[in-house]
Amino acid sequence: MASQIGALAPRESGQETLARARARAALIPDLLVDASRVANNVFSGWHGRRKRGIGENFWQFRHYVNGEALSTIDWRRSARDDQLYIRDREWQAAHTIWLWVDESPSMLFQSDSAHVSKQSRALVLAFAMSELLARSGERIGWLGLTKPIVARNAAEKLASFLLRSAPQTRIPDFTSLNSFADIILFGDFLDPVEYTLDQITRMARQGVRGHLVQIIDPAEENFPYGGRVEFNDPESGMRITTGSAGDISREYKNLFAARIQTLREKTIKLGWTHTIHRTDSLASRALIALHTNLSGDANYSSAAMKGAV
Repeated sequence: MASQIGALAPRESGQETLARARARAALIPDLLVDASRVANNVFSGWHGRRKRGIGENFWQFRHYVNGEALSTIDWRRSARDDQLYIRDREWQAAHTIWLWVDESPSMLFQSDSAHVSKQSRALVLAFAMSELLARSGERIGWLGLTKPIVARNAAEKLASFLLRSAPQTRIPDFTSLNSFADIILFGDFLDPVEYTLDQITRMARQGVRGHLVQIIDPAEENFPYGGRVEFNDPESGMRITTGSAGDISREYKNLFAARIQTLREKTIKLGWTHTIHRTDSLASRALIALHTNLSGDANYSSAAMKGAV
């Protein structure tokens, strides 16, 4: 059996990278079909994203924050109590959402209890998300690969760029991202937590609003191994043989859960969202969670994220 805990690994050889790119290219047409099916299933409940911005339609009242223009205060609403309120309007212009999928070797892992590999599910979710966002008229880009585009067939356009590119194993340069853009990162995030937190903290400081979709194989969480097992890290090549895997099961599960909890807490503290998605569950559940997170409905998205596990 093979599994991995995740570590910063040495660079792949050119031949290995090329082989993985060809394998991915062969899968992309089928993944686009799956993504379209998932998007259509979710679209019936998709009403576009509502967010604060420039427009004519009323969205919500919120508390005034020091430094904001006094002209934005709704004095009639504020007169009802001792608080100053801002009358927010709904954003009516196209917004930029960036997508990125981690394609490290660890994402190829698929246990017997999973429907698909982590990479396949991540790409399906990214393509399905781009299709849904395109229907809402959003500007969509693939970080490190494309400029933002507005197109009904955005998923197909993004896929065509992927077909001609090498797998991305590290988050590309993001210093050019504009403030108030959204970015959705799909991956297992099994690199050292410090690396991931450093990257997303720097993005948050730029004013980027982010969403982490952590995709895990059920075996990585449940550790269903017993007896003598050899574990192989697909990135570093490290091999570990245990005489009784069942003896370390509890400790492993606790460490894995603590790792996810740390990433989740730190992510939320930055004002980002964190969704856990297992490859033995429906892809549509993750899309519903993402939709509510992008819409900013914190109460509902919390319940949706639990449903996406």
